[in-house]
Amino acid sequence: MNNSPANTARLLWAGLRALLVLTVVCGVLYPLAVTGVAQGVFPHQANGSEISANGKVMGSELIGQRYDLPLKKGQETAAPDLKWFQPRPSNGLGTNSVNTQYKLILSGATNRSGDNKELIDWVRKAKAAVVKDNSVPGHPVSPSDVPADAVTSSGSGLDPAISPAYAQLQVRRVAERNHLSVGQVEKLVGQHTDGRILGFVGEPRVNVLQLNIALKQLVK
Repeated sequence: MNNSPANTARLLWAGLRALLVLTVVCGVLYPLAVTGVAQGVFPHQANGSEISANGKVMGSELIGQRYDLPLKKGQETAAPDLKWFQPRPSNGLGTNSVNTQYKLILSGATNRSGDNKELIDWVRKAKAAVVKDNSVPGHPVSPSDVPADAVTSSGSGLDPAISPAYAQLQVRRVAERNHLSVGQVEKLVGQHTDGRILGFVGEPRVNVLQLNIALKQLVK
């Protein structure tokens, strides 16, 4: 094995050249190429699938958000603002205790098994709240009518969509709170119901943010 200074220097120079070339190719050219293609072909998705209204970004169609009343003194959890369509529960969300300089939403599942007592208690309380919140005079909600996504969080806790059944369950309450007819709100839900991807992938869904933006425009 040749351990001479000249051979060592040659190997070091070869390694340095490989480092420089790979840095330029993988760290500069490839990201620029991918970014360019993404911005050219999929600009909406590349920029976070943002949803705008009146020139202002309201959120992303890929990330769910809450529609709650301001937190009152002594409350640990804000009450839902019932004039809006409500998303799925978010029991799996964690809290940002690492870098408190930023207000971050951490995704996560409940990590509870189906027979876990805490999860069962969450579901029972959530179902009771859904029944109470969505029952209007003359039209009580039956516990058997509450769909699964109304009382369970998704794997990420940030699911932006709900099932058409859960949206339909909220129609009368939303109509009453916003002084609209049931027909107007039902039409709005129908217009914002997306079918299965390619006709067979997934389930029909309603993006809550898009639906609430349309609701706000209807109420004006």
